[in-house]
Amino acid sequence: MPQLGFGVWQVPDAEAETAVTTALEAGYRSIDTAAIYGNEEGTGRALAKSGVPREELFVTTKLWNSDQGYDSTLRAFDTSLSKLGLDYVDLYLIHWPTPARDRYVDTYKAFEKLLGDGRVRAIGVSNFLPEHLDRLTAETSVVPAVNQIELHPHLQQQASREYHAERGIATEAWSPLGSGKGILEIPAIVAIAQKHGRTPAQVVLRWHLQLGNVVIPKSVTPSRIEENIDVFGFSLDAEDLTAISALNEDRRIGSDPAEFND
Repeated sequence: MPQLGFGVWQVPDAEAETAVTTALEAGYRSIDTAAIYGNEEGTGRALAKSGVPREELFVTTKLWNSDQGYDSTLRAFDTSLSKLGLDYVDLYLIHWPTPARDRYVDTYKAFEKLLGDGRVRAIGVSNFLPEHLDRLTAETSVVPAVNQIELHPHLQQQASREYHAERGIATEAWSPLGSGKGILEIPAIVAIAQKHGRTPAQVVLRWHLQLGNVVIPKSVTPSRIEENIDVFGFSLDAEDLTAISALNEDRRIGSDPAEFND
């Protein structure tokens, strides 16, 4: 799985084809979508037209909450695969644990079947807390390859990152740049960007990469799509990393996984 990928959250289906095409042309090979995003078809069209060999692509999609449950998961996967126009996906994730439904263990058992059948290459989860992962790993046989969680300088998720590292689970960050909530205007980040001759977004993405996070920035602006992948020609030093570490506020932009049950 490439450490830097391209996300299409909140990208309308009609725009997804163009955005994903731009991303592939810029060099991205990992594309992250989800059933609830409503853009699997546009994403699939871009993949089909790209000319990039399938084995060079890493495609992730996610099961929406209302489809959780063993049989319903298998049906939902068939729908996603058809919309994407693919024979398999590289990574399939449970989008949220929705603990009030109490279906994520049965759902994951369906994921294990898909993995065993070769229809997915890896399985994982999104927005799971350690308590959800404890139960999941106790009652199933395959450790999730990935947990995709909200993670940015204001929500650094130290405890979850350590938990994942101990169990061989990759940490993937959604909203890595803070979804336009002011992180890129923080004086400390602006100063680091000026020091390196880079943009604040490039500094934050570089921070993620140096922490070991998988990261999937989203944009529909071609210049930003290209800017976000151009983060391999510099490194943050210890002083930079310390300054960004000090920005943590344990503040979520999105929902609390312990309580979100939509």
